[in-house]
Amino acid sequence: MRMRVNPNRMQLLRLKSRLVVARRGHKLLKDKQEELMRQFLGMVHTANDLRGEVEAELAAAYAAFVSARFEMSGSAMESALAFSQRRVELVADREQVMNLKVPKFAVEFPEDAELGYGYADTTAELDRALELYAAIIPRLMQVAELEKGVQLLAAELEKTRRRVNALEHILVPNLEETIKFIADRLSEQERESSTRLMKVKENVR
Repeated sequence: MRMRVNPNRMQLLRLKSRLVVARRGHKLLKDKQEELMRQFLGMVHTANDLRGEVEAELAAAYAAFVSARFEMSGSAMESALAFSQRRVELVADREQVMNLKVPKFAVEFPEDAELGYGYADTTAELDRALELYAAIIPRLMQVAELEKGVQLLAAELEKTRRRVNALEHILVPNLEETIKFIADRLSEQERESSTRLMKVKENVR
């Protein structure tokens, strides 16, 4: 769609300058879109693989916990879990990916952290189940940071795609059409001026 501007040389120069900037911006955004897509697909693949592994590990830990539950009385199980002293520390940070800040998590278990319950009324299966769950926590945080990164990249990718399409299908064509219109009008005005000048010369002769 042609823009509503006065067809003069000043506007023509200004619109040509805008067209150069728009084309350069389109190329930069197109490159950014391709890089975002590459990182997005890689992160999705990694997140899917890791989620599958973590779900399998969770199933194994749950199976060990259910086995321990059958081997122990309900009161012994509740007592053991109520007095557990195991602590977990979560350190949250951010990592720069393109122009996005993707969350990064680190899970730490203090060295002095112990299970905190006696071993007389508990089974080895309970110890194994709790150790499996503890080992899964860092992996769960990895899944969380990857999936959040996927969400952020997807949102940025969609925003970039809209900008690329706006430049490619709206702004650049409108500028090109308007520049052509002004150039045609100026050429027509020059022809009219030349014709008038020739008529004036003929009248003078």
